[in-house]
Amino acid sequence: MGIFLLLGSNQGDRLANLLEAGRMINERIGQMVRSSSIYTTQAWGQTDQADFLNQVIEIESGLTAEEVLNHALKIENHLGRRRVEKWGPRVIDIDILYVGDEIIKTDKLVVPHPQIQFRRFTLAPLAEVAPNFNHPVLGKTQTQLLSECVDTLDVIRISDATAAT
Repeated sequence: MGIFLLLGSNQGDRLANLLEAGRMINERIGQMVRSSSIYTTQAWGQTDQADFLNQVIEIESGLTAEEVLNHALKIENHLGRRRVEKWGPRVIDIDILYVGDEIIKTDKLVVPHPQIQFRRFTLAPLAEVAPNFNHPVLGKTQTQLLSECVDTLDVIRISDATAAT
């Protein structure tokens, strides 16, 4: 089943953080089948912090959504993520965006991610790797959601990822 994850980092060596998170995801959660370009993006929610590097990856995994979440949290912790404040700076952030066309609402996890349609930094890389993937609740493609997104924060595709460090 295709699972879409958003990786983000705005502390330390941001590019190395994304690459290491991707390696660990491939090793512990599932095989990466597609990845977007890396984007430099303004912080969302709490805007008075360093810009992020963001990337969407699609993986194939036999794990349940909750198992994916548990592994993602362990990877974040291993890489130095400390949850101090909501939307605060972070070494790495791994968000579960979609788990196929599943709709999940538990105390620990909501899928599709409830903020997708409001975040250009998520939609730009999603539309790059899965432009026609339908949001199972909203019934719109990622391209449609991006075209309707009112978020005006900068999201800039980086052609040479090493230039972003």
